[in-house]
Amino acid sequence: MQITIDLPDNLPLTEADVRLELAIVLYQQHSLSLDKAAQLAKVSVDDFYQLLISRHIVTRPADPDDEPAELILASLRNSMQQVKEGKVHPISELWDGIND
Repeated sequence: MQITIDLPDNLPLTEADVRLELAIVLYQQHSLSLDKAAQLAKVSVDDFYQLLISRHIVTRPADPDDEPAELILASLRNSMQQVKEGKVHPISELWDGIND
């Protein structure tokens, strides 16, 4: 789906700002999952999650070694999508070039 919105020229927002704010609102309304909201905002899931923390929309886990379940699920969904799109590499190539 594509939506076109005409905004006044003097509005101090960029397209990136509008995408980000819309993604946050849709995430808060449970209309988008974490990974889909990050995709709409055109940022990584981790960056989007950190923004949600900084805005006090989600809270940081008590133990810094614990990753929130939602972040883990978003990562798994992203990985599965990459597999479906054929964006995977054989495990034999995993370490190729690591010492270069």
